[in-house]
Amino acid sequence: MKNLRLKSARAALDMSQQQLADRVGVSRQTMNAIEKGDYNPTIKLCIAICKVLGRTLDELFWEEDQ
Repeated sequence: MKNLRLKSARAALDMSQQQLADRVGVSRQTMNAIEKGDYNPTIKLCIAICKVLGRTLDELFWEEDQ
C-alpha cells in the first residue's frame, strides 16, 4: 500500500527523497520503496523519519481501517 501521507509530508517541506534518506541514514532507493509500499521500515527508521518530518507515527504510518 502506497504511503501517500509520507510523500505528502516530505513534499510539504520541499524535501527530496534523497534529502530525507540522507537525514535518516538510508538510501534514496529505500525511501522510494517505503513510499511505494514495497518495504516495511523498522520502528527505529519510522521514528527517525517522523522526527525529520515533524510528524507522529500515527500521522505517517498508521493504516486506517477500511
